[in-house]
Amino acid sequence: MKTVDSFPHEIIEEENVWIPGADGCKLAARIWRPVDSDDRPVPVILEYIPYRKRFGTTVRDEQTHKYLAGHGYACVRLDIRGSGESEGVLKDEYLQSELDDGVAAINWLAKQPWSTGKVGMMGISWGGFNALQIAAMRPEPLKAIISVSSSDDRYADDIHHMGGVLLGDNLSWASVMFSFNTMPPDPALVGDRWREMWRDRLEGSGLWLKTWLQHQRRDGYWRHASVCERYEDIDIPVFAVSGWADGYTNTVFRLLENLKGVTKGLVGPWGHAYPHFGRPGPSIDFLGEALRWWDRWLKDEPNGIEDEPRLAAYLQDSAPPNPSEARRPGRWIVENEWPPADAEKKCLTLDVGRHLAEAGEASETKPLDVQSPVTLGLFAGKWCSYANGPDLAGDQRTEDGGGLVFQTDPLEESVDVLGAPEVELTLSSDAPIAMVAVRMSDMRPDHQVTRVTYGLLNLTHRNSRQHPERLEPGEKYKIRLPLNHIAQH
Repeated sequence: MKTVDSFPHEIIEEENVWIPGADGCKLAARIWRPVDSDDRPVPVILEYIPYRKRFGTTVRDEQTHKYLAGHGYACVRLDIRGSGESEGVLKDEYLQSELDDGVAAINWLAKQPWSTGKVGMMGISWGGFNALQIAAMRPEPLKAIISVSSSDDRYADDIHHMGGVLLGDNLSWASVMFSFNTMPPDPALVGDRWREMWRDRLEGSGLWLKTWLQHQRRDGYWRHASVCERYEDIDIPVFAVSGWADGYTNTVFRLLENLKGVTKGLVGPWGHAYPHFGRPGPSIDFLGEALRWWDRWLKDEPNGIEDEPRLAAYLQDSAPPNPSEARRPGRWIVENEWPPADAEKKCLTLDVGRHLAEAGEASETKPLDVQSPVTLGLFAGKWCSYANGPDLAGDQRTEDGGGLVFQTDPLEESVDVLGAPEVELTLSSDAPIAMVAVRMSDMRPDHQVTRVTYGLLNLTHRNSRQHPERLEPGEKYKIRLPLNHIAQH
């Protein structure tokens, strides 16, 4: 145990604490808390993920949890069953055993002598997912959550599928977790058991990719732990955060629209990272924002956060395409409600000459054919750059040659787009299985093309994600395809 004293509260760090799971399985935690919390109990903030507290997230944890602990909280970084030094075997994402363990840990933390009994959950990606999922289980000590880069719908909007289309990230993510699952626990913490624990993981964690590929429809496997199935189960304050360069932006807006309790949304220019580490920039003082959130809901400080605008979003300016952009020009905007009551909808029509015309001005068009080459998408960037991003879309002129492109006339005045554009198409296919991809791009004065947003649809999923229907070749279908949310000037 060591002390850290560069914050308002001097803190101690407990490198490894065993917390009992739902069945008594010992889970490994790292805890930072004020030195005097044994005499003056503090609220608890839990981050619950499988990325090895002594390895995978150490640098991030050092900054994030020390800061919050130094401002009067007990911060807990807990490894999920079967990860790090936690006992057991990790067999898949978001299993009920994981969620039950999380509830058990919350109840245990609430009863510690240094705890006030009030607990919050905070996490990015996996930790943002299970914060929502455990909030829906309503453990009494859990008073609020911060969910960053997560999804409320594990099938429609996660790393596995998009619009019923299998994502390449499904394979890369399975590879990442295979790597984590084959690592041994640290003998310095578990002693001579490390070899047996490691063998159990090697033999028992399984090939997750096989499981995921066996569920290519929105069945019960994906409905489990998708909080969109029952939004009403979440009745505590939720702070939902993401970035335009992330793969999980849409969730922020669905939560704002569907949760009935206090819900705040924050979307910046960043990729898949906490906003204080956000790239492309500008990053923000996210820890300061998180501290205000926790002070209100875990310490009952009347700082008025619930009366502030529900959504803060970074309105991105037009910019050249740059896959590794360091900073995105733009400005912050706020909305008091979502969807905004004063939002103006603008409709454009696909016109002759591949022109985008104002609704009502278009001429009758003849059918156009398209069969994109299999190489289309090489300049699309990564769906979710969760490693060393950003890894953004490149110049779309190369992509445009493989699709049908419709353009407006040069804009006479600026247009601000906030929300999720939708495209309605009447189409037919010469095959029973087909997919469509739609991009909305910004053409620069020098003719470089920057992708703004996009959407995908497996056309057999046009009516149902759970019960796909093959196309009848030659028959006309009218489909509606939503694109990802965006804020663009």
